[in-house]
Amino acid sequence: MDDLETRELRYFVAVAEELHFGRAAGRLGIAQPPLSRAIARLERRLGVRLLDRDRRGVALTDAGGVLLREAGAALDAVAAAARRTRRAGDPKRPLVLATKAGASHEVLRQLLDTVAGEPEAPPIEILLCEVGEQAQLLRDGHADVALMHHPYDDLAGFDSEDLCVEGQVAIVPAGHPLASRAELTLADVQDVPDLPIARWPRLDGSYPDGPGPEVRTQSQLAQLVALGRTLLVIPASSRAWQWPEHVAVPVVDAPEVTTVIAWPPSSRSLAVASLVGVAAGMIMSAT
Repeated sequence: MDDLETRELRYFVAVAEELHFGRAAGRLGIAQPPLSRAIARLERRLGVRLLDRDRRGVALTDAGGVLLREAGAALDAVAAAARRTRRAGDPKRPLVLATKAGASHEVLRQLLDTVAGEPEAPPIEILLCEVGEQAQLLRDGHADVALMHHPYDDLAGFDSEDLCVEGQVAIVPAGHPLASRAELTLADVQDVPDLPIARWPRLDGSYPDGPGPEVRTQSQLAQLVALGRTLLVIPASSRAWQWPEHVAVPVVDAPEVTTVIAWPPSSRSLAVASLVGVAAGMIMSAT
């Protein structure tokens, strides 16, 4: 069997996501008949039915569901390869470092200051993102390296170097009784009736059960805390973004968080290796 072509995969993904040949054709900018023929050829080549078609519409078969997942990953990998290739062909381009906005602020500042003093170090472009987005930015080639946090971020498949270990704090509204405490425990913050703990999405995008609000961005979270609607527990260094309406209280029994610098294992970039070396040396000399 011949190898699958990216065009075929794009066609199939469009139909599988739209579950409608007309809408998929419009999305792809082609006529419907050649799209239908292309899907039929793909099914013949694979020897399986990918889509069930009847008067009620279009539905994915089990085999089609598998191909949808695999095709998405394959197309993402092709797009990432193209981005990395274009970036590697530009010797003057800066390295892109992805990091959560407000997280590891001191580590990032020290890293940038250290790099600025190294004549051979590459220039750095900072790509600020929301919680949990660094892994995808690395995988799709939009970032070269990232500051991430174990055990919360998705480090699967990446190489990494530990930079520092820190405790966690609870960010609570300034007017709440918890704000006057010198320290807290996890039990103190888990079941506060008037201040339910905020719920971040898991790595798969789902939310844990609980009464607290579902949040996706730090700006949402900051305002909800200021309004007295929620609290959260975060690495101590992330308090850099806290508002005057917030108070940070150490949570003495919260798991420690390790800040790491991570990069794709396939990287052969001397600039990435140089930056990782600078980061590791900076932290080692500071500890």
